[in-house]
Amino acid sequence: MNTVKSNRHNMEEYVVYVLYSDKFKKHYTGYTSNLEERLKSHNIYGKDWTSRFRPWELIYTKLFKTKEEANKYELWLKTGKGREFIKANGNYTIR
Repeated sequence: MNTVKSNRHNMEEYVVYVLYSDKFKKHYTGYTSNLEERLKSHNIYGKDWTSRFRPWELIYTKLFKTKEEANKYELWLKTGKGREFIKANGNYTIR
């Protein structure tokens, strides 16, 4: 996995992200250290679950200093409260 390098002493950062497929009315939540490449894998290259629901738009991101923090937040976003948070705070309009 490629990494995002910050300007603060070359520390690795992780981003939790939420994607939305307007065509299929689906959300996908994940985390990565290389958001640009991960978005390409969802929208262009990948053959996994997300490939069936293209195109995806990025509706929410949040940065973390550790993989553990990102993983914990990702899991919270997948709960009922987390899904409510995304519906209220995501950068999109459910059509």
